[in-house]
Amino acid sequence: MLKLNSELRAQAREALRGKWPMAAVAALIYSAIAGGLSAIPVIGGLCSLFVGLPVAYGFTIVMLGVCRGVFKGKEIDFGVLFEGFQDYGRIFVTKLLQGIYTALWMLLLVVPGIIKHYSYAMTDYILKEDPEMKNNAAIEKSMAMMEGNKMKLFMLDLSFIGWAILCIFTLGIGLLFLQPYVAISRAAFYEDLKAQQGGSVEVNVEVNVEI
Repeated sequence: MLKLNSELRAQAREALRGKWPMAAVAALIYSAIAGGLSAIPVIGGLCSLFVGLPVAYGFTIVMLGVCRGVFKGKEIDFGVLFEGFQDYGRIFVTKLLQGIYTALWMLLLVVPGIIKHYSYAMTDYILKEDPEMKNNAAIEKSMAMMEGNKMKLFMLDLSFIGWAILCIFTLGIGLLFLQPYVAISRAAFYEDLKAQQGGSVEVNVEVNVEI
């Protein structure tokens, strides 16, 4: 049985003990890059796409490392934020496909788009865990892992709504602390889900992903 959302949040808080400021700095760097690039006139969208996607991946992997205790007893390595550029083609194309598929479903109806968003939610972790997996194969594996578990992750995200509302009254500063909290809780969800499924999920990588 998967852990309760309260247990996942508690696990995230424990992982963040003594690391809240550094995690907030990581969130600030990520947000500054994503937001700053999108603000560039004319080419901002493209810059945000080509640079922002690998950095978004990097932020997820940094928070996975915090969840796993990789930085226990030492400072968070901000260099991991840019890890996506070391394997740029695989990371960028996979995340681009993930975004395109989600957007296409959103064009049909919002609810199917949200469902697919959660189907693809494990893709970044899969890219990190299996350096040989990419594109549709990674997305398919995420879909397999999330079969029957999408509502669980949705409810985990929804459990932060109160914190998100409170962040409004901090002029957005609170979001720098909420982002790592949510991301590490999601990483804890992934770790739990992977353990429950025996560490691997068989998928047919020859079949095209069902977007």
